[in-house]
Amino acid sequence: MKIAILGAGMVGRTIAIDLCSKYDVTSFDANETALTLLNAKQPSIKTILTNLSIYDAYNTMLADFDFVITAVPGFMGYKTLEAVIKAKKNVADISFFPEDAMTLNLLAKENKVTAIVDCGVAPGMSNYILGYHNELMHITDFEFMVGGLPKIRIKPFEYKAPFSPIDVIEEYTRPARMMENGQIVTKPALSEQELIDFEALGTLESFNTDGLRSILYTMAQIPNMKEKTLRYPGHIDLIKALIKGGFFNTEKLNIGGLEISPLDFSSKILMNQWKSEPTEDEFTIMRIIMKGILNGLPKTIEYNLFDSYDPITQLSSMSRTTGYTCTATLHLIMNGLFTEKGVYPPELVGKNEICFQFVINYLKERNVNYNVKEY
Repeated sequence: MKIAILGAGMVGRTIAIDLCSKYDVTSFDANETALTLLNAKQPSIKTILTNLSIYDAYNTMLADFDFVITAVPGFMGYKTLEAVIKAKKNVADISFFPEDAMTLNLLAKENKVTAIVDCGVAPGMSNYILGYHNELMHITDFEFMVGGLPKIRIKPFEYKAPFSPIDVIEEYTRPARMMENGQIVTKPALSEQELIDFEALGTLESFNTDGLRSILYTMAQIPNMKEKTLRYPGHIDLIKALIKGGFFNTEKLNIGGLEISPLDFSSKILMNQWKSEPTEDEFTIMRIIMKGILNGLPKTIEYNLFDSYDPITQLSSMSRTTGYTCTATLHLIMNGLFTEKGVYPPELVGKNEICFQFVINYLKERNVNYNVKEY
């Protein structure tokens, strides 16, 4: 079985390492340093230095592969997925692009392709969990909060970006959609700041972000839904100051004869501030709360994840919790557990109990554990 992985960033590398013990894996990236890091960790993985934005080359590039994983930055994710579908390859996608993936549904059906998108930790596992429990109970309220943070807090930001800084900034600036009383409403990103206590590490700050994505439409019968991001208290006030100062504006300025946007400049600067070192101790934390009616009685189901950097494999928590969900998803396709053609978000896959339990067990085998409480 030959698998192509498009993107060799932090998560793409973890995905390649997870799959290479059983399959013939090739990683593609335009960043030679990223490919060198991957080879240093696992020399058996083939690497190809290439410009993944040349989408017309995908038919030839992917001709010899059985399955594909797309792990490119969000800004190029939609066109990458489109090109993979046109190449008629079944695919699991974690590029988390801002465009609506369902606009590629007809194309996937026409090409007889199974494409499961947003299959990371959140979106991803949050969707799988909701899809599974939506089949078992009448859900009235769904809320989840998630964050990836360094264990060592360094001022002023007390944050390290597991992904490209420009993707994080997009999260901070894109208006947040949520469901309130059966209606989709939009609120500013970073709004409704709230302090939340966690037994594992103390108090974090939550705030609205636009993370519900497909759930707003596939689970529109649930009257109240929201997603929030978690950071150390004080981080968001710094981000709000940068936004107010215009540092994330996209309109280019002429500076010394050079045309540059404040966003491009800020992303470059913050990349140095937020860069996560390969062996840096960090953690992923997520809480999912579903309320509703089960067997005629009120029911609350809560999932909690607290996962840390693995010093044995030297793989970050965020790359493991995200990447292993993606590789579990690919196994659903490869093993014939999910065979529907078209584009599917995880909540429409997780409604199948066999698929849901496979993903949960796959993660457990890799020491990524979701703890469940019911009350």
